Amino acid sequence: MHHEHHVTSSEVVRDIVIGMADGLTVPFALAAGLTGAVSSSGLVVTAGIAEIVAGSIAMGLGGYLAGRTEVDHYQSELKREYGEVERVPEQEKMEVKEIFAEFGLSHPLQNQIADELAKDKKKWVDFMMRYELGLEEPNANRATKSALTIGLSYIVGGIIPLSPYIVIDNAQVALYYSCFVTLICLFIFGYFKSKLTGQPAVTGAIKVVIIGALAAGAAFLIAKLITK
Repeated sequence: MHHEHHVTSSEVVRDIVIGMADGLTVPFALAAGLTGAVSSSGLVVTAGIAEIVAGSIAMGLGGYLAGRTEVDHYQSELKREYGEVERVPEQEKMEVKEIFAEFGLSHPLQNQIADELAKDKKKWVDFMMRYELGLEEPNANRATKSALTIGLSYIVGGIIPLSPYIVIDNAQVALYYSCFVTLICLFIFGYFKSKLTGQPAVTGAIKVVIIGALAAGAAFLIAKLITK
């Protein structure tokens, strides 16, 4: 028996990727930048935790608003589509025929399908939403789940580059460990993200590492220049 393998729960995976990507990169760059200006790990940890809290809330809120916008947009289009099948049913039938004409169905068969769909208003509208507008009904709880997933992923990602500063007093020494740990995590994260999205895994992982390293390096150099 033939089995097709597809990535499931793509929305959750996307939210984890969004949260982890920023969670690993932004606090890493902040910690590196502060290390270029101060020698105390305590200051880096305090600022890092503050950034992680603020960042997770901001990212979570962004995910919530995006989810609510998706639901509101769908409901608005659904209401409009119900109104159109009430006011201009023949025009909507014509649009159904045009959709099936693109699939190469004969004219009599197009008419038959359009007439059958018109007998059930809900199925008719659902068909138009999916095939005319390309919209799938979003989960009503999507916004809240997205906010929590993104926010928690950001926190998990942010703790990784900050963890060496928690256990090592000297910020310069902690930076070396932070770079080592974070770059490895960025590689692993980039590898699996690329695998899930069907991209070359190693190439994708290297790109993520380069982006993280450039962000941290830029922050460190700017802090050094400012404090000279």
